[in-house]
Amino acid sequence: MRQEIIDWVLASRIVAIIRGFDPEVCLKLADAYYEGGIRMVEVTFPQAHPEDFHKTAEAIKAISDRFAGKVQVGAGTVLTREQLLMARDAGSKYMITPGVNTALIREAREMGLVTMPGAMTPTEAVTAHEAGADFVKIFPAGALGAKYVKDIRAPLAHIRFLAVGGVGPANVADFMKAGCVGAGVGGELTNREYIAAGAWDRIAAAARTLMENARV
Repeated sequence: MRQEIIDWVLASRIVAIIRGFDPEVCLKLADAYYEGGIRMVEVTFPQAHPEDFHKTAEAIKAISDRFAGKVQVGAGTVLTREQLLMARDAGSKYMITPGVNTALIREAREMGLVTMPGAMTPTEAVTAHEAGADFVKIFPAGALGAKYVKDIRAPLAHIRFLAVGGVGPANVADFMKAGCVGAGVGGELTNREYIAAGAWDRIAAAARTLMENARV
C-alpha cells in the first residue's frame, strides 16, 4: 500500500492543501479538484483549535469514501500521535507535518502510512530521510525559492523533495525544474471568495491550470 501511494505522488505531482474549512466544504473542494485533475488532497489539523480536530478526521473520511480509488487523501499538520491515529482511522493514506519528528515518522511508517515531513535545512532533510521519510517537503518553499531547492538537491539528490508553502500556478514549474518531484498547494485552490460564491468551476479551473504548469 505504501509503495502504491508513493507512486501516486510521483504520478500526480500536486497535493491540494485544505485548511480551515468544515467537512462539507472540504468535500465540495475535493469535487472541484477532481474535476480539475488533482488526485491527491491533504486536510490539515487546526493546531490552534483542538476542539475541531474531529472535523479534520470527518473530512478525511468523507473524501476517502466519496473518491475511493480515485483520490488519495492524507492528513496535514500532524504533530502528535493522537492526531496520527485519528488520521489513520479516518482513512488517511499519508501524513504531512511541518517539522521533523523522527518518532512520529517511524510510527506512521509502522502504520503503513506514507510520510512527508517538512524541512528547511540540509540537516533537517537528512534527519527526516534517515528516519524513513518517503518524501521531504521543503518548507516554506516560496520564501526560500527554487534556486535554494536546486542548491540543496546537489548533495541530496537521493531525497525526494516536495515544494510546499507559497507555491502556486505561477511558480510551480520553477520548483519542478529545480528537481522537486511534486508540490503541496493551497492558495488559489482554497480561494475564499470563490468558495463563498459557490464558484466551484473557478476552483476547478485553477486546479487544471496548476496541473498543466506542473507538467514540465
